[in-house]
Amino acid sequence: MRNIVLVGMPGCGKSTIGVLAAKALMMNFVDTDLSLQEKAGKPLQQMVDELGTEGFSQVEEDCICGLSFENTVIATGGSVALEEKAMEHLKKTGLVVFIHLGYEAIEERLSNIKTRGIAMKKGQTLRDLYDYRQPFYYRCADVVLETDGLDVEQTVAKLVEMVKHA
Repeated sequence: MRNIVLVGMPGCGKSTIGVLAAKALMMNFVDTDLSLQEKAGKPLQQMVDELGTEGFSQVEEDCICGLSFENTVIATGGSVALEEKAMEHLKKTGLVVFIHLGYEAIEERLSNIKTRGIAMKKGQTLRDLYDYRQPFYYRCADVVLETDGLDVEQTVAKLVEMVKHA
């Protein structure tokens, strides 16, 4: 089975849904945020603070372009959809699924926005970030998984069913 690449806002559930979907589909699982932290030897937030959003994006893109997976559910960082080379690399071997969750639910889930390692520009609000990124997620997605009102189990079941028919 080809890879399943999950994209979407921080807090939409890519990692949680991804690991459970990987189990259900008997696939491997990887979180690119963890791969990036391991490669850099520092937390995401420290990288964002030290490099700024543009520098962080370049490091993230380089890291992802250096990764290779088969039969893997890949949970990407929230900003990966903005990185053209990274998305081209991931799309070569994977079905890209946009995990869409409405703004209100994202806001509710992200209580740790200042320490989570989210690539946000100075003065940018979560709403600004959400509105800015949505077109990128839709543009790179092969399929969109609407998750508003679904619990984790329902979301995973919907994802598994979706990828079986994609």
